[in-house]
Amino acid sequence: MLNERIKKDLTDRYQAMQTSGGLLSKAQLDACYATFRRRFGPDVLASLDGEALLTTMHDHGNRDSLVYWLEFKNDDEFPTLQFGSIAGGSALKFGIYKRNETGAWTTGSPQKQQELSLSDAISVARRHRDQLIAGAERLARLPDLADDDAYAQLQIDLARIAPDIHDTAWGHKYFSLLYPDRLDDYHNPDYQRFHLVKMLLEPPTGEGRYICAQHFINAAHELDMPINHLTKLLNERDGRPHRYWHVLANYSDPPLRLWDLMRAENCVAAGWALVGDLSGLKYDQVSRNQLHALMKQHYKAPGRWTSEIFWFATLMAEGDLVLAMEGDKVLGIGRVSGSYQHVAHPRAPHRRPVEWLDGTTWTLPESEATDSNVRDIRFYANQIEVERRLLAPVWPPIAEGKSRPSDTVAPPRPTSGRRQIPPLPGIPGRVQAVLDRKRQVILYGPPGTGKTYWARLAALDLAAFAAFGTAFDQLSADQQKVVLSDGRDQAGLVRLCAFHPAYGYEDFLEGYRPLQTNGQLAFERRDGIFKHLCDDARNDPDRRYFLIVDEINRGDIPRIFGELLTVLESDKRGRPILLPLSGQPFSVPDNVYLIGTMNTADRSIALLDTALRRRFGFVELMPDSRVLEKVVIKGVPLGPWLDALNRRICEHVGRDARNLQVGHAYLLDSGKPVADFSRFARIVQDDIIPLLEEYCYEDYDALEKILGAALVDRTNQRVRHELFDPARQEDLASALLAPAPEITASLSATSVEAEAPGEEPGAGDENDDKATAAA
Repeated sequence: MLNERIKKDLTDRYQAMQTSGGLLSKAQLDACYATFRRRFGPDVLASLDGEALLTTMHDHGNRDSLVYWLEFKNDDEFPTLQFGSIAGGSALKFGIYKRNETGAWTTGSPQKQQELSLSDAISVARRHRDQLIAGAERLARLPDLADDDAYAQLQIDLARIAPDIHDTAWGHKYFSLLYPDRLDDYHNPDYQRFHLVKMLLEPPTGEGRYICAQHFINAAHELDMPINHLTKLLNERDGRPHRYWHVLANYSDPPLRLWDLMRAENCVAAGWALVGDLSGLKYDQVSRNQLHALMKQHYKAPGRWTSEIFWFATLMAEGDLVLAMEGDKVLGIGRVSGSYQHVAHPRAPHRRPVEWLDGTTWTLPESEATDSNVRDIRFYANQIEVERRLLAPVWPPIAEGKSRPSDTVAPPRPTSGRRQIPPLPGIPGRVQAVLDRKRQVILYGPPGTGKTYWARLAALDLAAFAAFGTAFDQLSADQQKVVLSDGRDQAGLVRLCAFHPAYGYEDFLEGYRPLQTNGQLAFERRDGIFKHLCDDARNDPDRRYFLIVDEINRGDIPRIFGELLTVLESDKRGRPILLPLSGQPFSVPDNVYLIGTMNTADRSIALLDTALRRRFGFVELMPDSRVLEKVVIKGVPLGPWLDALNRRICEHVGRDARNLQVGHAYLLDSGKPVADFSRFARIVQDDIIPLLEEYCYEDYDALEKILGAALVDRTNQRVRHELFDPARQEDLASALLAPAPEITASLSATSVEAEAPGEEPGAGDENDDKATAAA
């Protein structure tokens, strides 16, 4: 049944994973299956009724419930992630849930939820129980090593006797735990078919979660291993499911050869140059509508073209396999290695970086839509042929691509004349009010609360309004260069520095620096950043000049400021003092503003110098999960997840834990909530976990209470970083939710419904306009 090369690879991996302890032993597997059956087997469910049945089956807050064991429980008694993840989606995927905020039993869709009376909720639980029992009885009658026909009939029967349960991930997982010798533990049909293709096995026709099991059972039997071990091996070998793409490389009418460019620059490329840079598009309906309007504006017959360039810019992803095509002829196979890029090219500006894997020319076994510029490869026979060829790829050397220099234009100076600045909204408005009153402010709070972001935003807008009469983001590119220092030959109206332990008075005001002249070492007096700013502001009194001091509390502030503290107050602006080094008078102009940021995880404001505190106003910024509202990634509602994490930090870190919370800015990308789970996982692994490890000071008991046992191995005092492997995203999502599973039953988690971004590649486009190279 199995290709010999694949069979050997899986056998070698199996031996290695058994040696390394990466698999549960057969005895451990049997013990877990027996434990689950004792807790939730058909006979146990049959013995329950009423409210006891309801809470045992569907209460996420009850850690002895069926739904908790299926999705979150992950300990020595029952490591549920070892039996396939069902992460993703909210608690509504179980058909009913107990709302976290109100305790009301709720059903329905994300956008149309309905509260149930207790008796109605019990009726739902009874219906689910009866269907689980009927499905288990049907599986018990399935013969060992049944054939395709038997599994096709199983699919039909389960749809009839368990209509609410059979096509759910949790229903499939329940059945697979009772009958692990009859069902695989991939609970998503896309995963099942993906891994079959990777084994060069063509998935059966038809839809459903049960018809593919026979292939996994036979493969496991041939390899002499439990199905659970086979699926773990395939996860390690294949990674997460990816797409297979067709990208037209050479055109015949009119003639256009992009294949040579793709080879030379390690990319796939697409036309439609008139729509410009599509970097800001997202895979949602709003972005698709925007793109359609652009296409309609520039091309007479956008038709399928809108879908094709939309997929290219938003849906094609790193790790996908792409075929460079000329009709039905494949010119090369590559793996997408990065995100969408836009370059200056008249015919092929839209790019995706690609690692080319195979350069042999061949023809697809099944004809796809040869006139499409971009679409996914739909036929399994074609996907399998791609995988077969990648077992022994052939490819000649490829030349490196070249970068292009960008042009620069000297910006104009702002016009003169003092302007009235309108009140700014939100946090910038609070900063503005303090600056108008005191001329200097410190934004303070836990890490990741956006202190530097808000300081910069407030300074840029205030400086822009004073110079040009409008907000910074409304300025032209040249005007923005006037406001914001470019760090080279132009000092803007807004400048930035950062304090640190070595930062001194000579850096800030003035001091002597070593200078080598004719081989002799001498010292010359140089002005510091604040003195330069004050000189420029004094010569330009109609403008506002801002200095942002990041991490102001990390420096020795009394030493850095020196006598400056005397003339910093707003009522002493313009009064000269004598500088001790130069002996020259110095004053702080009234149009100079100072904004500091301070991380309270490093130092409380109570420890700041009293004289300094009197001269500054203070704006506290705390974690604000509202900016993450209605954002759910793979079933993880970001706002409630962050709130739950911070509650555990406050409970287990100890003294001053309020100032050690994790800020919402960690979960923002360019000012917007992170929307990609891979990006979210990197933030958790690279930013949040190291921060919490620092807070806990090697106390793995506390770290486990904050992050959960699924993420922290307290016995061996380590974080389970293997969960961050891209192939284990579902396992990671379950581990992140396990310490607070009730948040999946929150309103924010259950009210989110994925927007429909338009048709999937290859669906319903047969009658679209014919795409040509003229695009």
